[in-house]
Amino acid sequence: MHFLRPADERGHTQTEWLDSYHSFSFGNYYDPQFMGFSDLRVINDDIVEPGRGFEMHPHNNMEIITVVLSGALEHKDSLDSGSVIRSGEIQKMTAGSGILHSEFNPSVKEQVHFLQIWIMPDLRDLHPDYLQKKFPEKELKNRLYLIVSPDGIGDSVQIHQNTKIYQCLLDAGQTVKYKISADRAVWLQIAAGSASLNNTPLVAGDGYAIWDEDTEIQIRGIDRQSNILLFDLSK
Repeated sequence: MHFLRPADERGHTQTEWLDSYHSFSFGNYYDPQFMGFSDLRVINDDIVEPGRGFEMHPHNNMEIITVVLSGALEHKDSLDSGSVIRSGEIQKMTAGSGILHSEFNPSVKEQVHFLQIWIMPDLRDLHPDYLQKKFPEKELKNRLYLIVSPDGIGDSVQIHQNTKIYQCLLDAGQTVKYKISADRAVWLQIAAGSASLNNTPLVAGDGYAIWDEDTEIQIRGIDRQSNILLFDLSK
């Protein structure tokens, strides 16, 4: 089965400093048809104005992954972690039994654009943890590169769930393929640019779900370069 989640049908939150689109129900946006997909609970597409951000606030029992698309994001938390995450980097925060954190745009003139992703963990009340990692652009170019996994294979970031996340920087005219088995579910998110999935055109912000199928998908770049995330999830 297939389902397209168009970018312009997502939930939307806009304030004087935040422009955020929600693929699934989040905050004041609620849609009972979009509460998540398998263990994928949140994809928030956020733009934060210079010098602004999210004050210290709590989370628990969630694997939180942040992918910075442009600009920089300053992170602080109750584990005494403090860092600036830049374009091309990701952070993983195991909220576990409870963590406080803040996320700010440290720039005085540039916006920061990032995706915040929540994955429901397979265990509750884990010990909170934080990790930041940069993947070389050449590794992501024109191939689906594993950035998150349940076992930390290769140089991927380990999370507590049977979920794999791949990232690809796909040039125009280039093609990548991915084999899906019927016992798994896949969510494809176009983070930037545009691409076609089996000849279906997708633009930035679009999500596409596939489940209950043994199939191979083909993704072809349309824009000069597109940033794509593929989630391979338990069904």
